[in-house]
Amino acid sequence: MTMPAPQAEALAVRPRRILIATDTYPPDVNGAAYFTYRLATGLAARGAEVHVVCASDDGPPRTETVDGVRLHRLRSARLMVHPTMRVTVPAGLTRTVSRLIERIGPDVVHTQGHFVVGRAAVAAARDRVPVVATNHFMPDNLFQFAHIPGRLRTGVGNLAWRDFSRVFARADHITTPTPIAAGLLTEKGFRRKVEAVSCGIDLRRFQPQPRQWARRRFGVPDRPTILFVGRLDEEKRLEELVRALPLVVNEVDAQVVLVGAGNRREALERLAARIGVGERVRFLGFVPDADLPQVYSTADVFAMPGVAELQSIATLEAMASGLPVVAADAMALPHLIDGNGFLYQPGDVHELARHLVTVLASEELRARLGRASLALAAQHDHERSLARFEEIYTEVARV
Repeated sequence: MTMPAPQAEALAVRPRRILIATDTYPPDVNGAAYFTYRLATGLAARGAEVHVVCASDDGPPRTETVDGVRLHRLRSARLMVHPTMRVTVPAGLTRTVSRLIERIGPDVVHTQGHFVVGRAAVAAARDRVPVVATNHFMPDNLFQFAHIPGRLRTGVGNLAWRDFSRVFARADHITTPTPIAAGLLTEKGFRRKVEAVSCGIDLRRFQPQPRQWARRRFGVPDRPTILFVGRLDEEKRLEELVRALPLVVNEVDAQVVLVGAGNRREALERLAARIGVGERVRFLGFVPDADLPQVYSTADVFAMPGVAELQSIATLEAMASGLPVVAADAMALPHLIDGNGFLYQPGDVHELARHLVTVLASEELRARLGRASLALAAQHDHERSLARFEEIYTEVARV
C-alpha cells in the first residue's frame, strides 16, 4: 500500500532517534563517562534525538533533559566496594529498559559496555532494534575496586573477558577506541570484527594557551612542570611518576602537578614526603571539565604512566594543548607517540626520569615535540568520530 504523502514526508524529516545505554555518565568522573557525554551531546547538536539510559546519580529514578539530551536515570545504589560510585539496581532492569525502548522507539541502541545497563539494553533490544556496542572495558580498571588479590587476577580477568564476549557477540556492530584495543579483544578470544573509532576530542576547546596566566589561576609555581590528569587510582601507577621526580630534580628545577581525585592520593602524598619531594608534588584535586583546557596550559610536559589505557583521552587533550608526552609503553599509549615524545618501560623509573629531563632541559625540543603533538591530535577531532558513528547507525539500520 502506498503511504500517504504527508505521512511519508513526516517520516523522511524525522531526526534519527538514538538510545545510548551506559553504566557511567556525568557527574561520574572517568573516561567512559566523558566520552558518552560528548557522544550524546555531539549527536544531539548534529540534529539527532538522543536518549541516554544510565544510573541515577543520587538514587531515585528520574527523567530530565540536560544539554539537549533526554536522560532516563534508573534507580541506583552505592557500590559497596567503592562508596563514591553508584550502580543501577538490576532487579527487573531488562523489563524496564524494554519498556523504555517501546516508548521511545529508537532507530538504534548504542551500548557503552556490557555490565548492568549495557547488558540489559542488549537483551531488551533483542531482534527489534539494531545494537551498536562500544568497549571501554579492561579488567585492570576494576581489580582495585573489587579488591581482587594479585594471585587471582589472571583467572578473574579471563572470566570477565568471557562474560564480555557473551554480551557483545549479540551486537550488530562493535567498536573500540583504537586498533590496539581492537587487537586486544581478538587476543582475548573475541571472534567478531571490531572497528577502531577514536573517542575524539573537541579541538576547539583544547589548544595551546598562555602558560603564565594558567599557572597563576591554579596557584602552580612558575617552574618546569610535569602534568598528569586523570583518576589517582592504582592502574595509573602514579607512584612511578613520584619516584622519578627526585631523579629529575637532580638535573632540572621541576615539579609534578596531579589533577584528579582517587583512592591513591593519601598514599602518594606520603610517598612524596618520604622521599623528599613533598613540596614539589602538587595536588589540584578534581577540576571541572570546563576548566580542563586551562589546566593543561600549566605544564611543560604531560606524563601518563598508566598501563590500562584503551586510548587515553587525557593524553589526547594534552597533545591538542601542544604538550610533549612521556608515556608508558603499554596498551594503546604507543599509538599516541610518534615524534611528539617518548615511551618508557613500565616500572623503569630511571628511564621515565631520563625522558622527562630530556624534554624539560631543552626549550627547542619541547617546541618541536609540541608541534608534533598538535599534528597527531588533529587526527582525533571528535566531529570526525561523530560522523563515523552516524554512518555506522545507517549501516546497521534494519529496513
